[in-house]
Amino acid sequence: MLFLLFLLVGAVAGVLAGLFGIGGGLIIVPVLVVTFAAQGVSESVLTHMAVATSLATIVLTSASSVREHHRHGAIDWSLVGVMTVGILAGTALGVTVIAGVSGHVLQSIIGVFALLVAAKMYFGIEPPGSGQRPGNAGLVGAGGVIGFASSWFGIGGGTLTVPYLTWMKVPMRHAVATSAACGIPIALTGAISNVVAGWNHADLPAWSSGFLYWPAIIGIGLASMPCAKIGARLAHRLDQALLKKLFALLLVVVGLNFLLL
Repeated sequence: MLFLLFLLVGAVAGVLAGLFGIGGGLIIVPVLVVTFAAQGVSESVLTHMAVATSLATIVLTSASSVREHHRHGAIDWSLVGVMTVGILAGTALGVTVIAGVSGHVLQSIIGVFALLVAAKMYFGIEPPGSGQRPGNAGLVGAGGVIGFASSWFGIGGGTLTVPYLTWMKVPMRHAVATSAACGIPIALTGAISNVVAGWNHADLPAWSSGFLYWPAIIGIGLASMPCAKIGARLAHRLDQALLKKLFALLLVVVGLNFLLL
């Protein structure tokens, strides 16, 4: 029964990844927090496991989504290559810092972040675009900030990367596709760093490698890969404005749930 829940979460996360260029972490993390709590996982590792496991599943979700976006020629690989330099450093640093933060504090931070993202998506808040591509130093710096934040929230960086790219006047569909590609180095670095950070922690349950929980990774990954393709195809056909408003309302529920726990 629990594995079926992981499959369902993976399906939803996969569609969202393809639609919005996000890894689905803002859906995966809250569900995993509740699921791990129901399993009796210690509060000392519960939230860190949810964030780390979410990052690991995004490797699969993003890879599937990227293939579909690449088929449409929508990814700017030159941007991905330069930003990845900063992403690798920022994500690794973020995991190192987060390891010392308590689970309750981390949940509150995630809740506030979810509400901010919801407001941005619902009201369509976007920074005025510069219309100019920053130099390599600017792209590396942006990648570092995105990687650091993503490691805290268990996300593939899409909620930060897409606004940044649209600020650069990258067309929305290309921004979504390029963001999905940036999610792969974020997720890989985050997953590996969380294995190291949580290695041999006394409160980890069976089937864990550091803060990664393999039954959830496998279940979510199996469903997310095919569903990410569906989401990527829908991204080229559906009304993005309406979908963003609906997703924003869901994030309000998620954010309030974390803050009121």
